[in-house]
Amino acid sequence: MPKVSELKKGDVVDINGVPHILKTYDVRNPSSRGASTLYKMRFNNLKTGQKVDETFKSDDLLKEIDCPKVQVMFSYIDGEDYVFMNNEDYSQYLLNTDELEDEKKYLTEGLAGITAILWEEQILAIEMPTNVELEIIETNPGSKSSGAGRTKAAVLSTGYEIQVPEFIEPNEIVKVSTLTGKFISRA
Repeated sequence: MPKVSELKKGDVVDINGVPHILKTYDVRNPSSRGASTLYKMRFNNLKTGQKVDETFKSDDLLKEIDCPKVQVMFSYIDGEDYVFMNNEDYSQYLLNTDELEDEKKYLTEGLAGITAILWEEQILAIEMPTNVELEIIETNPGSKSSGAGRTKAAVLSTGYEIQVPEFIEPNEIVKVSTLTGKFISRA
């Protein structure tokens, strides 16, 4: 049984006999002496899909559920479903657009390096690679000046908008962090 402080995004735990997947968490350090650190966590109930917010102390224990993880590739969008293909046996998994919150911003056809978390042969969630390479579709013309730190808005091939340095032009491929959603570098 892991401590709450050891959990990470994508872990599946048992809450009241029902499997829940950890989506996000926030660490709160109290200002008074002797008070324990609090973890505010958002889970998705895997049976109903309902969002559940819970607060735990850092030394609370949760029962982790062992879910198989497989490497998948994003194939295509079929209506409201995103289709992922298992890299080993080529089986396909569907995730509804509502189940992919932040991940949609980075998914392009053929994207590999994605880990799928499975439960009873169904895909629960995906873990994205740390960085993805995306094409800049639209941005204002940049200047070649050395204005350090100056940025401008740019629209990626997925429709997601980020801030990029002024020297980046349309049709360039850039690296974007899936953890922060920010520009890293040219690809």
